[in-house]
Amino acid sequence: MKLIVTEKNQTAERIASILSGGSNSREKAPGSTVYAYKEDGDEVKVVGMRGHVLQVDFPEEYRVWQSVEPRRLVDADIEKTPKVKSLVSSLKKLAREADSVVIATDYDREGELIGADIKDLVLEANPGVHISRARFSALTPQEIKEAFSSLDTLDENLAKAGEARQDIDLIWGAALTRFISLATTRLGQKFLSAGRVQSPTLALIVDREKEIKAFVPEDFWQIKVTCEHEGDTFNARHKTERFGDEGEAKAAFERLGEEGTVTAVATRERKMNPPAPFNTTAFLAAASSIKIAPARAMDIAESLYTRGIISYPRVDNTVYPDSLDLAGVLNGIRGADVVGPLAAELLDGRELKPTRGKKFSTDHPPMYPTAAPSKGSLRPQEWKIYELVARRFMATLGDPATARSTRVDIDINSEPFVARGDVIVSEGFLRYYPYTRKRDEELPQLSEGDRLKVVNKELEARQTQPPPRYTEGRLIEKMEELGLGTKSTRHSIIQSLLERGYAFGSPLKPTETGIAVTQALERHATMVTTPDMTARLEEDMDSIVEGQQSLEGVVGRSREALGGILDKMESEKEDISREIREGVRGDTVLGACPGCGGEMRILRARKSGKRFAGCGGYPDCTVTFPLPQKGSVVATGEVCEECGSPRIKVLSKGSKPWELCLDPDCPTKAAAGAGRGSSETTATGKEDDIE
Repeated sequence: MKLIVTEKNQTAERIASILSGGSNSREKAPGSTVYAYKEDGDEVKVVGMRGHVLQVDFPEEYRVWQSVEPRRLVDADIEKTPKVKSLVSSLKKLAREADSVVIATDYDREGELIGADIKDLVLEANPGVHISRARFSALTPQEIKEAFSSLDTLDENLAKAGEARQDIDLIWGAALTRFISLATTRLGQKFLSAGRVQSPTLALIVDREKEIKAFVPEDFWQIKVTCEHEGDTFNARHKTERFGDEGEAKAAFERLGEEGTVTAVATRERKMNPPAPFNTTAFLAAASSIKIAPARAMDIAESLYTRGIISYPRVDNTVYPDSLDLAGVLNGIRGADVVGPLAAELLDGRELKPTRGKKFSTDHPPMYPTAAPSKGSLRPQEWKIYELVARRFMATLGDPATARSTRVDIDINSEPFVARGDVIVSEGFLRYYPYTRKRDEELPQLSEGDRLKVVNKELEARQTQPPPRYTEGRLIEKMEELGLGTKSTRHSIIQSLLERGYAFGSPLKPTETGIAVTQALERHATMVTTPDMTARLEEDMDSIVEGQQSLEGVVGRSREALGGILDKMESEKEDISREIREGVRGDTVLGACPGCGGEMRILRARKSGKRFAGCGGYPDCTVTFPLPQKGSVVATGEVCEECGSPRIKVLSKGSKPWELCLDPDCPTKAAAGAGRGSSETTATGKEDDIE
């Protein structure tokens, strides 16, 4: 019997269906489903895991927080245990019956580590069994059949790099989290977390907020006019973009007459090149720009991948390999709604020359569509993601767009004004990828010497603006730029910051808890909050892949670095504790207030003690919502598309987490049977009830 082991059940089902021509049968097994079929008379079984088969943790004696000093975790052993015992038992039982085993996990560091763990478990059950590796980038019939006809071996160095990251993240995260939680006595559901990637990422958000608060705006004045020519109106601004002196601005404004004269017209065309192919960072940034949070976008992309609708979404590569059949991809999506006719246009006798990005790797191609679903077969956000990926792929094969820019110089009683227009004259790739297209700003046909009527004039008092807060998409790009995290983890790091109550809103704003933790770490453990250390560790892990460093050496050096940090933190423990306590008010931010944009916090009524969500801007803003009275409430970082209120997740011991938006009157509540837990809520909004 040949055994094929995949990373997830859905992948197992699809691979079995492709390799068997749809003739496979299902067998139930503890913790899993087995898909069976015959291949040249021999039995083949395919089984999917649930991501990581084994989990890492410290030995039992280190797991009680209060009885183990965080410093001891630095040098503690790490052990691997089954994540789901029944699933491991099923895998070993199948392995004992197998003559050969094919590992078909995702081909990246995490997937290779999962594959290595599977290999170890298989060899425990059946020493000496032949093990091979199938590598693929898309769950399409062609890719899968090619992968299984040219099997390879596991990349041990890639797996060791994944294991190094797993060990380092456990050691740093556990030691730092325990230290600040014990120092501030914030235990249980209110514990405070820190980590080698999480903390410098949070510091980016906090430091940007400090820049905004420290920003001193400068006053300036602008003059703009509305002109008319042969019935067409357009706007123009004074050539002095910003007047720093109000008196000068007013004097220029008062000199304006009722007519102006065109003194010059200049027109030029510029070429706009198509975008590079999608890697994970660019994809998540683009998804964020269409209002889909990166964590959600990645979940959707992974689901579409396992269903054979798009290619593998966790990639650094921005260069299509020569082996990718570009015309074949276009042919494959011709039957899709909306994008199908566009794909047919690209196939109409033209040479397909794709753009190339700056990053090239050989593990996976950039993201591309692999099927032609109907719009009705996918959920609305799934369709948005599919269409985004399909349109980006087509855009990389499109022509440059051409824009025409026009500048008109105008004299109004000796005051110089400038009008600018910008229009697309050749769509090129923008026909396929309209997301980055700006609205045309067209000027009427004007010539030097034309007389204009000034129909309106305005003197505006303005102020310079602080730097903008990070959107999730921009933060992911910044993390990549600084070497924080990986393509597979950046979105989940941001989601953790939201769920831990360290940040909220869109764009991202730090909570008081996030600010307090970051500032304490910046003062007493600077290395934890700067990207330099974690970027160096990422480079070390890359060197493991290249065979230049060992797993043990990289993990050992990271332990030494963390030990020095904790020694310093221990000597300044009282200061750290005091600073965090003083900075944290104990409230939890759930998101932005739909009324005023402030912080929606978990509050408690003084009389009843029941919790509710209330705006931190009270009494100026009195928006309140009821909350479930049982379980832990955490922010998801998302906003309900229907009612605009923050979405939250409720975690109860022994129960499956459930999500809802705060507004009890939201139409989605009625559709879902409404208001789970609402009978035990209160939200009076009265001053006497708010703590």
